[in-house]
Amino acid sequence: MSAPSFLVEREQGRPEVVVVCDHASSVIPDELGDLGLPASARGSHIAYDLGALSVASRLAERLDATLVASGHSRLVIDCNRPPAVASSIPEVTGGVTVPGNVGLDAAERELRRQRSFEPYHAAVRAALDARCDARQGRGPVLLSVHSFTPELLGVARPWHVALLYGRDARLAHAVRDVLRADASLTVGDNEPYRVTDESDYTVPVHGERRGLLHTAFELRQDGLATEESARAWGDRLFEALRAIDLDALLRQRDRRAGSTPPRARGMSAPCRSACASSASGTSAARRPPRRCSASARRARACRAS
Repeated sequence: MSAPSFLVEREQGRPEVVVVCDHASSVIPDELGDLGLPASARGSHIAYDLGALSVASRLAERLDATLVASGHSRLVIDCNRPPAVASSIPEVTGGVTVPGNVGLDAAERELRRQRSFEPYHAAVRAALDARCDARQGRGPVLLSVHSFTPELLGVARPWHVALLYGRDARLAHAVRDVLRADASLTVGDNEPYRVTDESDYTVPVHGERRGLLHTAFELRQDGLATEESARAWGDRLFEALRAIDLDALLRQRDRRAGSTPPRARGMSAPCRSACASSASGTSAARRPPRRCSASARRARACRAS
């Protein structure tokens, strides 16, 4: 029997936060064999984010949050890449050719998407949807955990930890500033990667499109060499998050949203956006104006990914 494509811990966790780990596993489904790679490559950083699952699991434990983690290696398909991009199923990664990924046709790529990528992201969507419903449309905080090598292709990476973001830096910058108060840490800002629609999936789709407060953590792998050290990083991230006023960050978004229809005041930003659309001239011309239900509109926006 092939390995499951995702795992969930603490399915009934608190509704305020969801933790995800896109590159949690080095497992390759039985039907794909070893993809033509030696065991050393299949257990290396090109296959998964070493230590990331331990950090994510500990962070979720401290938060009493649901964790959703991928169950298959990113050599099979990268769960943090849009499936349509070539690097989603890499033929070469980290300077290593992956023979089992060379020359795949569209049907083979689609099969991997269906078996590995889509079940994982369906589980993420389900966790987020359930918490949007439980909180009457006000979505949870989304936290994504990754790790990176101390050096890549001869280039040293000095950051112990970094915060990644795309269009919305609120939570990333708040956590960054808390961590930078520790003089022993070198804390990166969108390093050694940055989030884009072309190179990333989880933050743009599950975070930005839903309007959720979110960030991605990147941790250097030499700081995660043991289970104990990885769990210590989970504790450290928990303490950083605990020091942040999340409600104040949500209000920052509200202020940036600008003027809103009078009936939308006091609602969350996603709901206001939905109300603004329903109040536009085109919709009014077709039907009488109707009152915007805060919980219904927020839930629709939160579940939109």
